[in-house]
Amino acid sequence: MKIDEGISNPMHPHHKLKLEYTEIPFNCDGCKEAGIGLKYSCRRCEFDLHKACAMPSPTITHPFYKKCEFQFNYRPPGQHMRICDACRNDVLGFVYHCKRCDFDLHPCCANLPQVLDDGEHNLYLCFKLSSSCHHCGGKGPGWSYRSQCKSYNLHVACVKELLVESWQAMYLNADKNRVREIQTRIPSLSGKLRNHHGGRGGKVKKCCQMAGGAVRLIVSAILGDPTAIIGAAVAGFMSMSK
Repeated sequence: MKIDEGISNPMHPHHKLKLEYTEIPFNCDGCKEAGIGLKYSCRRCEFDLHKACAMPSPTITHPFYKKCEFQFNYRPPGQHMRICDACRNDVLGFVYHCKRCDFDLHPCCANLPQVLDDGEHNLYLCFKLSSSCHHCGGKGPGWSYRSQCKSYNLHVACVKELLVESWQAMYLNADKNRVREIQTRIPSLSGKLRNHHGGRGGKVKKCCQMAGGAVRLIVSAILGDPTAIIGAAVAGFMSMSK
């Protein structure tokens, strides 16, 4: 039987980090972003890292930035606040940075799959929105996931915002009314897609079937573990009308 002896990380040199699985949200001590699922952890020190942050590549490329080479940094470069060009959130810790073009990517954002497949339908990672985000209603900058029928778009940033707010309410013992209020803001896709297609039979049915699992797939990827199992773990606080 293979024993997990753990890995070393320069940000936590005193103890080895062991690979663990959790369905409880955690804050990554590397990139300072939310996580769930697989993580490298030191229980003694309560130190946690996304898998992507614990075992980063020194350099990466990305299809959205064909002229860039991103270098891994344990701290944001320079003296000014940096913003992730994928999710538009602040860069507070580990980051991939392109010196030539001055672009930045959180490690989990850099590892977002180009295509999310739930076995029946695909969601595609897009550099720009082709239509309004179903949460914020805007077409602002930042990556998004788009349905195959092109009728559903959701900013990566909007998913992160909803997740963090939901977790803060649920795990900080907020009252149930507050939790319910936040849950109702999770994008309900079925009705929107029905309106988009004007109620046209098979096309509506196909898109609405996809819609039920779309957000959970996106959540799984953003949290650093793009699997349907993790998606199911967060389904409990993501109330979606059918």
